[in-house]
Amino acid sequence: MELAFLYESFLEHRSVTTDTRKVKQNDLFFALKGPNFNGNAFAEKALEMGASYVIVDEPDVVKDDRYVLVEDVLTTLQALANLHRRTLGIPILAITGSNGKTTTKELVNAVMSKKYKTYATAGNLNNHIGIPLTLLAMDESIEFGIVEMGANHQKEIESYCRFTEPNYGLINNVGKAHLEGFGGFEGVKKGKGELYQYLFETNGIAFINSKNEHLMEMSPFESPILYGRNSDFYTAKFLKSDPFVTFIAGNEELVETKLIGDYNFDNILAALCIGKYFGVPSIAANQAIEQYDPTNNRSQIAKTNHNEVILDSYNANPTSMRAAIENFASLNKDNKVLILGDMYELGEESEAEHATIGAILHLLSDTEVVLIGKHMQAAFNECPTAKYFETKPEAVTYLEANPLKDKTILLKGSRGMGLETLMPLF
Repeated sequence: MELAFLYESFLEHRSVTTDTRKVKQNDLFFALKGPNFNGNAFAEKALEMGASYVIVDEPDVVKDDRYVLVEDVLTTLQALANLHRRTLGIPILAITGSNGKTTTKELVNAVMSKKYKTYATAGNLNNHIGIPLTLLAMDESIEFGIVEMGANHQKEIESYCRFTEPNYGLINNVGKAHLEGFGGFEGVKKGKGELYQYLFETNGIAFINSKNEHLMEMSPFESPILYGRNSDFYTAKFLKSDPFVTFIAGNEELVETKLIGDYNFDNILAALCIGKYFGVPSIAANQAIEQYDPTNNRSQIAKTNHNEVILDSYNANPTSMRAAIENFASLNKDNKVLILGDMYELGEESEAEHATIGAILHLLSDTEVVLIGKHMQAAFNECPTAKYFETKPEAVTYLEANPLKDKTILLKGSRGMGLETLMPLF
């Protein structure tokens, strides 16, 4: 009864929030709980700010009929999103992966929007709260939905699929990310593979990179849609990445992108494969890839007064770190500087994985290396020629005293390191 009532109210105003700082007139306010907050305590404030109803799960905060008491606020939010998703009845593509899933989502959205009215996950709203909010943001004008799913432990993707009900899915890769939560690399494969399992059980369709041995091994499908560098449903010919990816598309058209790193080529292939499957004209799809300009500190190039900086500081794990270093090493540039920060959430494998990165760095004879963070001590042990700083303030002091000029710089580290704050120094 509560769900039907809430959906009727939602359809009147089309706006929900979980944050009293963002309440608008006639919003539905969902009083979520977390380790350090309890939204029930802010229900009255939400009403004062204009919310039409507040959804709570603690009886003692209820004062009048504007309080909707439910058993659990989060599951109610997800159930409301599921009801809306079913009412819309549009095709939904779920995207997950260890590295580059946000870039892949943006590329797919760029390609698909050449033919359809699309809606894709905004920013990083890819978790248990962000995904239902993404679904609820779609209206009747939307023809195709793209939902990014992040995860750091097993059963998480499975839970998202239950209320998102995707018809299509893409795991762009599996790598050494969130090893602590997943319980190692095999745990990562199992956790990400929950998307394949859901699609398999519901007769959905998966898009799979046939050149990725892990993904092919994980696939339970008889006839997935395959893409790759040499054959299958969609293919293209990689030319170079110096610094931007350039390739020959499936229709023999030359495509010059604004994306750096050959690791982004597979993300491009995925987007073009999906576009082809849904009938987006090749020329329009290629144009979408050329026009896409990365933002949010993900493999974007910034030219300052003194240097050229590759800003890739949104996140990092052993797989993405290694790919970024190898791509940077291949660039035809002089005076290169690598500034790398800690990789988080690696658990007991952290020291070994940082040491492996250090061993790779030690082989780079023409690159200056700066390492920042407690975990990077293990990398420094393997690459003693690097400059090492346990904390970011120490690195700032050094860089202020030794300013970088006429350099090509790569900034790469986990989100918590916040390496983008070093940009004013360059």
